[in-house]
Amino acid sequence: MTTDNDPAAVAELDRLDGEVRAAAPGDTTAQVALWRQVSRLATWFFVARGEPDRPRPYAVAAPQGPMVCLYSSATRARDAAHALGVVPAGEPVPLLAVPMPDAVGYVASLGAAGVVGVALDHPRIGHFVPLANLATLQAWVEEDAR
Repeated sequence: MTTDNDPAAVAELDRLDGEVRAAAPGDTTAQVALWRQVSRLATWFFVARGEPDRPRPYAVAAPQGPMVCLYSSATRARDAAHALGVVPAGEPVPLLAVPMPDAVGYVASLGAAGVVGVALDHPRIGHFVPLANLATLQAWVEEDAR
């Protein structure tokens, strides 16, 4: 059974989101800290779409192309699915829970299906990175494992 991420780690994402929004144009220090925190989550959650035996993660259309929606907690994924109308209110939300470090490779593999990036806790936070930046997240995961 997959457990949810530490609430303090998820709350840190909200704090870092505030720093990103308050940062001066061109200052990426807070963005780097936010995504570094994402790389430290134990599990990445996705709203599952499609058939139960062949689920795919929910994605949104962005000007850059499809962005898969990564959630920092099962609760945030469920709340987003209901708020966005992906799943009707009151109905159970099917989730994909992918543990780290496998989650980085899983998301990177979605590039073959046309996904160009990943959006964090959409619509609550919504910051995104292109799939090419996942190599940096993978390096952080490996660094933290040492």
